[in-house]
Order: sequence, then structure tokens, then C-alpha cells
Amino acid sequence: MNVATHIQIPAEDRQRADLYNFLGVILSSPPDEIMLAQVAGLSGDDTDLGQAITILAKLAKLSKPKMVEREFNNLFIGVGRGELLPYASYYMTGFLNEKPLATLRLDMSRLGLARSETVFEPEDNIASLMEIMAAMIVGRFGEPVPLQEQRNFFNTHIAPWARVFFADLEGAEGSVFYAPVGTVGRTFIEVEAEAFRMSGQV
Repeated sequence: MNVATHIQIPAEDRQRADLYNFLGVILSSPPDEIMLAQVAGLSGDDTDLGQAITILAKLAKLSKPKMVEREFNNLFIGVGRGELLPYASYYMTGFLNEKPLATLRLDMSRLGLARSETVFEPEDNIASLMEIMAAMIVGRFGEPVPLQEQRNFFNTHIAPWARVFFADLEGAEGSVFYAPVGTVGRTFIEVEAEAFRMSGQV
């Protein structure tokens, strides 16, 4: 049973969680035909984030699953390694499986979170971090995590590098479908960082 379905979440927080979850899903594996159709149905407003979502939706209408799968593999998997390494440790230290990953595992343990047995990527993968934020906001594994805890997690594990990663995704040589995903991610991280700054006055 999903505990979150029985918890009343403010609409704004639900939207935040939905966007974190969307980024987590689309960065964890290439979208299939159903997912592409769902993305094609999105619509944005006149904000920078809304315009990025609109561009992504238009591109999704023109994209085929096989084409996006090839792009995903070239960007994130490749032969040996992809064009980008979407890990906090790499972006923060230049190496994989470093202190940022150990720190994340400690915080996940404290929050009662654990990596799924079906997931083999290190936990500091950008997709995992997006999904963790969504889970914290809606209380997927218990009560929703207080805003201060969300801010601390964001400032420790996401803010130091995610904006740079998403900017790299926007400009990556192999990015077509994923270029506006990068724009959505970068813009959303900027919005979240400012909101957390205002909430904590830090």
C-alpha cells in the first residue's frame, strides 16, 4: 500500500513532487511509447520552466522510442561510459563512489530510505536523487519530510551539482530529446534553490 495516497499534501508540494518524480523517471531509463505520449500531452505556462516543458512536449510528439533509447544510451551508458556521468560524486569530486555517495547513504539510512534491490546504479545518480526528493515531499515511505529536512537534503546532495549537470545535459553533443529535459531540470533546480533560500533565509 502506498502510504502517500492517504496523506493530504498541499497542491504546490504535490506539483513539486510530480516534477521531481518525472525527472527521476525520465533520467532512469529511456521513455517507452506510453511515456512519450504522456510527455507529449504536457503543457506549460509563460514562465521559463513552463516554456521548457512546452518545448519538451512538442519534441516528444516527434520522437520515437527507439530514437530516444539510442540517445539515452549514448548520453548515459555508451561503450565504456556515456557522454555524461550523472553522479554527485563525479561532479563534486571528479571521481565515482566518493565521499558524496557515503554521505548520501548515511542520510538515506537516517531517513529510513534504502536502494531498491532491482536498482544497481549508485544512489547518487541524478535520477535516484530526484526520486528521493519526490518521496520525501509526499511521504512515500511514511510521513512527509518537514521542509527544513527537505532543504537540508537538497542543499547537501543536489544544489552543489545538479544545476551544472542539467546545463551539461542541455548542451551535450548527443542531446536532442534530452536537451529540453536538461532545461526543465536546470530551471526547476533554480526555482527550488531560491524557494529553499527564502524559506530558510540562508
